Amino acid sequence: MFVLGIDPGLTRTGYGLVARARPPRVVTAGVIRTDPARPTADRLAELYDDLTELVAQHRPTVMAIERIFTNRNLQTALGVVRASGVALLVAAQAEIPVVEYPPTTVKLAVTGDGNATKAMMGEMVTRRLHLEAPPRPADVADALAIALCHLQSVRMPGGRAAS
Repeated sequence: MFVLGIDPGLTRTGYGLVARARPPRVVTAGVIRTDPARPTADRLAELYDDLTELVAQHRPTVMAIERIFTNRNLQTALGVVRASGVALLVAAQAEIPVVEYPPTTVKLAVTGDGNATKAMMGEMVTRRLHLEAPPRPADVADALAIALCHLQSVRMPGGRAAS
């Protein structure tokens, strides 16, 4: 099983492909950046192209994505919603099942604390994936955490099936 974790954002979308193994293994991880000076439609097209290429190259079994949450900053929330929609479209076109997780569920699964800080998340992702250093930027660590959350949930009795 290969889980593609996605931390959606219009300026930065983090991704992390993790293979189910003992311990879980990072296949690839990074961030897709779009230029805020460009028109939104062009940025979404660029995100679509890059995610489509990533999926075609690595053929993940499932996509795990951070569920949209309310944000005080409407512009940021709107960008996240749009980026999420692009990721969902890419998964649907590639016939990859998608599972969404709220941020608190991801934090709880990875650190044991639903209110974990970004620093705590980065440290636990580093430990659990046996990395030399915390992934940077934080969007990459978040995407890897989302993938780990899914791997953990499918192992648990009564865990989520990919849907």
